[in-house]
Formats: sequence, structure tokens, C-alpha cells
Amino acid sequence: MRHLRAGRKLGRVSEHRRALFRNQLRSLIEHERIITTLAKAKTLRPIVEKVVTMGRKADSVHARRLVGRWIESRDIIKRLFNEIGPRFVNRPGGYTRIVKLGPRKGDNAELAILEFVDFKLPEAKVKAAGDTKKEKKAKQPAAAKAKVESPSGV
Repeated sequence: MRHLRAGRKLGRVSEHRRALFRNQLRSLIEHERIITTLAKAKTLRPIVEKVVTMGRKADSVHARRLVGRWIESRDIIKRLFNEIGPRFVNRPGGYTRIVKLGPRKGDNAELAILEFVDFKLPEAKVKAAGDTKKEKKAKQPAAAKAKVESPSGV
């Protein structure tokens, strides 16, 4: 029984787990959205919340050094304190959301998206993902449309 044994081990030793979460935290702050397994997303979420809270409250040397324990890149720390932290000044917590994606094809692991609550896709990606059947039909040449639209099938 696992009484008083909190947290997930994720099949890793503690150093590997810590390195994994540092890398994922860095990627989340850099890209504002990551795709990972559900267990990793649920474990990373409290770490992200604490780091963003530090970035939101006060931009001091002490706060930057505390965040530097998790993030070793100065560019990422600068982004946290100058861009991400100020966005959540009026929000008392709950900076991230987890969206379930379903099982991964290879090993059936449950995938999830971990992203900031105010994340918006860039316009270029939205337009590329927004190609619908109507838009694809409009892009077809006239001869192809005639074949598609003819009711006789000839």
C-alpha cells in the first residue's frame, strides 16, 4: 500500500524526473502549449502554477533566483517575468488547462495538451487547420468539379 506516498514516479529515478519536468516547464513557457501524457501534465501543472505565481507577483532578483532553480535559461526567465506573469496579474490562480486528446497510437498512453488559459493559436496555423471540404472543392479545377457534381456518374 502507498500510504503517505504522494506524487507519481513515472518509471524514472528522481534526477531524471526532475530533468524531465524542467525541460517541459521550459518548453511550456517558451511555446505556451505542449502535448504530453496525461500523467505528466497532471504532475507538471502544480509546478507551472507556482512558477507563474512567482512571475506574476513581483519582479525581484530573489523571485528570479527562485524561478532559476527550475528554469536555468535567462531568456525563458525573462519571458516569464516580462510577458507571461503580467498577463495573469488579475487572475488568482488556475493559469493552465489540461485538454485530453485520447490514446496515443503506439502505446495507448493517454495524451493531453497542457496550455495557458489565455493561449490562442497563431493566425497562420488556424487558417492552415481550417481547410474544410467546401474550401477544397473551391480550389479544385473546373473539370474536376464537373466530375464531382454530375448526378449520372458518367
